[in-house]
Amino acid sequence: MSKPNMPRVTTRETGGNSSAGFALVELLIATIVMTVGGLGAYGIILMAVNSNSHSLQDSTMTMLTNAVIEQVNSTLVGSGTANLTDCKGSNFTIATAPGGAAVRGGLGSDIDFSAAPVTNYQMDYTVMSPCESDGKQFAMYDVRWHVDQIGAANGTPSNSFLVTVGAKRKTLSLPINVRVVVGRPE
Repeated sequence: MSKPNMPRVTTRETGGNSSAGFALVELLIATIVMTVGGLGAYGIILMAVNSNSHSLQDSTMTMLTNAVIEQVNSTLVGSGTANLTDCKGSNFTIATAPGGAAVRGGLGSDIDFSAAPVTNYQMDYTVMSPCESDGKQFAMYDVRWHVDQIGAANGTPSNSFLVTVGAKRKTLSLPINVRVVVGRPE
């Protein structure tokens, strides 16, 4: 008896790993995850640098307002002028008589930076790095102040004065305003 002709079935074994295609997909996913993480970290770093820059600007404006207040207070408001010199070497006269820069409203209002500056009640203070006339200009600030004699509007002036000082960087920035009551002896 002979065997009928049957087709021969042969199996072929492959030498590769069946999960070899997944390595490329895994690599692609890891690259995407790292890219997104790196961009997120880059964004956080940019925000930190920007925040640091704003803090430096705010600190400088606060320092300038306090310097003007000290000068006004040291001349015993209403009785003279003082001087302040910036890093560039510009000398500014600090007038202390009641009046000065325009304010947005009545007593205690913010300085109005849209109004024209008043002589001896405004300075364009230049910050250099280093603080020398040949240093690199870092920034320029518009500093203005207004002095009110407390009680003068009611006809009962006192020896106390409300000093309002505003500072704003010349480039696009929001101003800060500082108010303090100072007095002079009788």
